[in-house]
Amino acid sequence: MSDIILSTLNARYIHTAFGLRYLFANLGALQTRAEILEFSLQQRPLDIAEKLLEKQPRIIGFGVYIWNVTEITQLVAILKQVAPEIHIVLGGPEISHETKAQSLSSLADTIITGAADLAFAELCQQLLEDKKPAHKQIEAGFVNPKQIQMPYSAYQDEDIANRVIYVEASRGCPFKCEFCLSALDKSAYSFDLDAFLQAMDDLWQRGVRRFKFVDRTFNLKIADSVRILEFFLARINAQTFLHFELIPDHLPEALQQLIRQFPEGSLQFEIGIQTFNPDVQQRISRRQNNDKSATNLRFLAQHSHAHIHADLIIGLPGESLESFGSSFDKLYALGVDEIQVGILKRLRGSPIIRHSDVWAMRYDPTPPYSVLSTASIDFMTMQRLGRFARYWDLIGNNGHFKHSLRLLLGTEPFANFLAFCDWLYASSQQTHKIALSKLFDYLYQGMSELLGLSAEQSLDSLTKDFQQSHMRQIPACLQGLVTTKKPRVKPQAPKRQSRHLQQ
Repeated sequence: MSDIILSTLNARYIHTAFGLRYLFANLGALQTRAEILEFSLQQRPLDIAEKLLEKQPRIIGFGVYIWNVTEITQLVAILKQVAPEIHIVLGGPEISHETKAQSLSSLADTIITGAADLAFAELCQQLLEDKKPAHKQIEAGFVNPKQIQMPYSAYQDEDIANRVIYVEASRGCPFKCEFCLSALDKSAYSFDLDAFLQAMDDLWQRGVRRFKFVDRTFNLKIADSVRILEFFLARINAQTFLHFELIPDHLPEALQQLIRQFPEGSLQFEIGIQTFNPDVQQRISRRQNNDKSATNLRFLAQHSHAHIHADLIIGLPGESLESFGSSFDKLYALGVDEIQVGILKRLRGSPIIRHSDVWAMRYDPTPPYSVLSTASIDFMTMQRLGRFARYWDLIGNNGHFKHSLRLLLGTEPFANFLAFCDWLYASSQQTHKIALSKLFDYLYQGMSELLGLSAEQSLDSLTKDFQQSHMRQIPACLQGLVTTKKPRVKPQAPKRQSRHLQQ
């Protein structure tokens, strides 16, 4: 039994709720009366409610995010029907903005907006002493990272063995990109670096070899970035994997020299480009030197072993189909490993809302609030681009079609792939649940019909792709041409775990 339950619904089991571990770490003496219970979106709210009530809690705190707000609303409604005496506390980025407009807010007993690291502990102490809070909504003030306990001891052995381990050396962001909630931050603030590195060493001693840094701007403070990379370089082995988010136009020589030393498969960089259009960048308050960004991406692609995951956003105010296509072509030419194509989302509280009228920004009213149309891209075109993003993830980012993709894209990558997407949707009427073997067949047919390639050319590239894959089923187009015995291949870098926010 536990008086305090910290809970949320993760997108998948492999994810861990980093924020809950901060809350637990800062409960102080109340830790002995608290427990973290995590669930996933694949579980039914009714079953989750049963698991929570088995603990007979007095307080349940939920982390609410754009990806779980619908399910948590259902869950809290159930709990309030069967156990109204339990005090329900809500926090997290989704409930922290436009709070009163959300149906979930009416179901809660207390809502903490902002950084709840210390405020949640204070509230729990108050509630366990049977003192009623003065207000339903508590606005947590700024919390300096150096004032709070770090959460890493709250990772359990099961987490270390089976799940993503999130860490951060800093919080906040000094940039004001209007599509992102970090635009509300005053600046970036660092944890005590010595204490942080000691915590990383503790995790290392416990067996952690894969670290996902969630710092918004890992390479903002180069001296700290260098120390962190040197820390891991001194310990690196074949199992080490590090994920960082980088500012694209800030990669000085000191950082480049260290990055060069990391072996293949050990580094992954997530780099938000979003758009190369300077007018759109200015409109959304995004400061980015495009020439420096391109130079740095080219360096990483050509002179390091790092896996480069770069982001673009469809639907920014004033970004047309042609403008987005130009950014895609430029980014593709730089040789990055993955291009994550995302549809703009109207995150609650983000300043992007100020463009709604002028640029006719229309959003889906249900999570994740994706843009439906703008003054520059109508709804039907946005649907086409949504399919482009989906098919690109299936074909461009999965690593199975390196030879065939080059043939398909030719000298006009965006235009050619968009044409293929239109053809593929017309042929399949599907965007999901397309078997990999079927994608081979569609590519064979599409390269013939769209590009006029001979069967010999198409089959040659598809055969090379098949031989470098781990497929067991032979596609119909390759029947009689290949066997399932394939050579050993170098391991692919793991897929990026999405934070469900544009960077």
